[in-house]
Amino acid sequence: MKTNIKEWKSGLKNGIPIAIGYFAVSFTFGILAEQAGLNPFEAVLMSVTNLTSAGQFAGLTLIAGAATIVEIAVTQLIINSRYFLMSFALSQKIDPNTSFFHRSIMAYGITDEVFGVTVAVPGKLNPYYAYGVMSAAVPGWALGTLFGVISGNILPPRLISALSIALFGMLIAVIIPPAKGDKVLTGLIVISMVLSLLFAELPILESISSGVKIIILTILIAGIAAFAFPVKEDTYE
Repeated sequence: MKTNIKEWKSGLKNGIPIAIGYFAVSFTFGILAEQAGLNPFEAVLMSVTNLTSAGQFAGLTLIAGAATIVEIAVTQLIINSRYFLMSFALSQKIDPNTSFFHRSIMAYGITDEVFGVTVAVPGKLNPYYAYGVMSAAVPGWALGTLFGVISGNILPPRLISALSIALFGMLIAVIIPPAKGDKVLTGLIVISMVLSLLFAELPILESISSGVKIIILTILIAGIAAFAFPVKEDTYE
């Protein structure tokens, strides 16, 4: 018991920086959620049950565009499929006898940042360490969403518009660092932007719903990249 508490405290401490970052990003999500017509309860519920920035922002766009449930579900499955791989990796770090209950809770809390912290733990991973990280990260994400929705109701429209730019800043911060020195990734980013523009402006493609567009572009670009520029195993050694 003492070991579990110690692991939880250690995870909680390492999860605080994640919570701070999550608060800033989810604050922007909350503002956009309010603009899309979601009330505070709906926005916070969406954050607590999803825990995925890319998935939630995409889902919000689809909801605002009156996409079908099937489109939203398929889009979320594709965007969040990377969590399958993260779960597989973490399953190799925990004790084989770990119960389904613990595995399920850990699976719920896996995000890019939580995975990055937990997978770096030396030796076997104690589930309570992951719980500690989640105990900081999840409230940070939910509270940021709540304050964002509330701010969207009381702040002036000009200030709300300025704060909304934070989303684009976050996206740029995600794609620019990895693209430096990587011509392939830089090329794929440019291609993604061009194809997205074509899908939005060409009359033939303009009629396609936003959900289907995201699905087609994701599969098309990712598929071509994986086939033409496969990542060799020794790259990670």
